[in-house]
Amino acid sequence: MAQNNLSKNGNGNGNGHGHNNGNGHGHADTTTPESEDIFSSLQEKFTSEDFLRTFELDLPAVDLPAIEDATRSVLTAVGENPDREGLQRTPHRVAKAMAELLQGYRVDPAKLINDALFEVEYDDMVIVRDIPYQSLCEHHMLPFLGKAQIAYIPNGKVIGLSKIPRIVDMFSQRLQVQERMTRQIAEFINEVLQPKGVAVVLDGVHMCSMIRGVKKHGSGMTTSSMLGVFRADERTRGEFMAHIHRASGQSFL
Repeated sequence: MAQNNLSKNGNGNGNGHGHNNGNGHGHADTTTPESEDIFSSLQEKFTSEDFLRTFELDLPAVDLPAIEDATRSVLTAVGENPDREGLQRTPHRVAKAMAELLQGYRVDPAKLINDALFEVEYDDMVIVRDIPYQSLCEHHMLPFLGKAQIAYIPNGKVIGLSKIPRIVDMFSQRLQVQERMTRQIAEFINEVLQPKGVAVVLDGVHMCSMIRGVKKHGSGMTTSSMLGVFRADERTRGEFMAHIHRASGQSFL
């Protein structure tokens, strides 16, 4: 599996945005009074009802006993005996698994970012590649999984490299459709950083089409969301797409 990479340098390629493979950080800036103001503003945003509702971060705690009861009902409905030895603990295991797989609804965005915003002067493209994810399709509650390719162009701020995969986790660990997940990741990064542009490309394979229905094992799905200059400027968008294709070869999966 490929490693995540941060790409940033001063080697321009015709559109004012360059990139290179750095040391995984891409900044050496320290906290300033201005950055403290940024953190304060973000904290206010993260706790607002509109923000939490927009990004579906206001769901109640998981009701584990209710999931256990529902699982017993499903087992009975398919003709199984939930009290036989192999199934006695299954409702408990399913409840714990659901809480883990759907924990993205209950992430504290302030703790996720954790002040890992840094002021910068450059506006070179930042790319984080090959971020693995796994999610549950909301239609059949079967898994889909793949990799995310994410880029943004700073507008005075960058975010700690490890935060990008955690943002992906926050939106993948839910009942999802790949199209919405792609857009939510892009819009969240856009809200936090207010960059010049954000690009998100997700490749995925879906168990609901591989093990049931059409049963097409070789099929995959690609979705993208382009904001700011990535949507407005074809050269910037083309640079991003060319770079991730060069880096990852003909397939991300």
